[in-house]
Amino acid sequence: MTQVVILGGGFGGLYAALRLQRLLRKRDDVDVTLVSRENFFLLTPMLPQVAASGIDTRHIVTPIRAVCKRVRFYEAEVKSVDLDAKRVTIAHEQGPRHTLEYDHLLLALGGVTNFFGIPGVAQHSIPIKTLSDAVRLRNHALDMLERAELEDDPAVRASLLSFLVVGAGFAGVETAAELDIFVHRAARAYHRFWPADVKVKLVDGGARVLPELRERLGELTKRTLEKRGVEVHLGVFVASADDRGVTLKDDSRVDGATIVWAGGVAPNPLVASLPIADARGRAPASAEFVVAGRPGVWAIGDCASIIPPDGGRPYPPTAQHAVRMGPHVADNIVAAIDGQPLRPFDYKMKGQMANLGEHDAVAMLGGLQVSGFPAWWLWRTYYLLRLPTLDRRVRVAIDWTLDLIFPRDIVKLAPWDSS
Repeated sequence: MTQVVILGGGFGGLYAALRLQRLLRKRDDVDVTLVSRENFFLLTPMLPQVAASGIDTRHIVTPIRAVCKRVRFYEAEVKSVDLDAKRVTIAHEQGPRHTLEYDHLLLALGGVTNFFGIPGVAQHSIPIKTLSDAVRLRNHALDMLERAELEDDPAVRASLLSFLVVGAGFAGVETAAELDIFVHRAARAYHRFWPADVKVKLVDGGARVLPELRERLGELTKRTLEKRGVEVHLGVFVASADDRGVTLKDDSRVDGATIVWAGGVAPNPLVASLPIADARGRAPASAEFVVAGRPGVWAIGDCASIIPPDGGRPYPPTAQHAVRMGPHVADNIVAAIDGQPLRPFDYKMKGQMANLGEHDAVAMLGGLQVSGFPAWWLWRTYYLLRLPTLDRRVRVAIDWTLDLIFPRDIVKLAPWDSS
């Protein structure tokens, strides 16, 4: 029995497992195991809408067991990988460790939030990368409003009502846009301050918003956010953070009791610790996703460095690439098992989009630049179809419809107090 082990249940890992499940449905000579620290697949581009109560928390997650019925699945943390012995050690929370032997190992662990070693950032900011991050941000935002309702000092109240989002890439812009909508709508339910007193601020050291898109779309995004009241601070990087805001490298301050960090992604620490990792902490792999010098080891997504067949820079760590790398590496794994030639991965990015909320978005599709309602519709349609199951698509579509009719929920989803 050939053992295939997939580490990671994100876009790359899940889509690889789904393809292997289909390719091997009539075979009994290959066993596939998927290991993920969560028992669900998370559609991360919709996290800002979860944080802003635009979508129900559970509707952007799909149980892995529900879609990978022919794949052995373990909800566990990967503790170690022994590439020489071809062995993976895993454990569920504080439970005992278990060992998995493999013939083929797919590294699809993704990345982690990158705080760049900036003093105070990890301690005083909320990242926006996991489902718990989105719930935490939502609870925190509501908590700031509740505290502001009780605060008598105008200066302290202003700080409580100021929300900073650091990072003007896709995650930061979408989070700032959705958070701005949420806190201003929620503020209508309070009596000691007005929605106009609530401030959302977007901070980035780069020269413009959404540098991945054409300059025109970035400028359009900036104007749209500023028209809504979002303060945009560009051109100076963050030097440090504290419980009152951030200090920039020119010694200026941007104050706010809430800091949301969308400043970048770092390689997965486990992959970075392996002998195959490069200086940046990623596993270099060929265009076929094969890790050099390690037969049977494959790498995709955020934890891999893959140069396109025609050369150039490595593929960027985006969901758009990962959903295509997953099925492709699955095809190559089956080809390797059967002694067939491998196909190189050659993909040109089709486009990029950013949701700005309020029926607005920007998109770049090849050379075509789209904004406003058409781009917003494209964004929603594309990511709705990325949800693996029909029931989740229906639930999200209903959430979006209800959001047009009813006010957003301002109930804090804090854990129950058993005392």
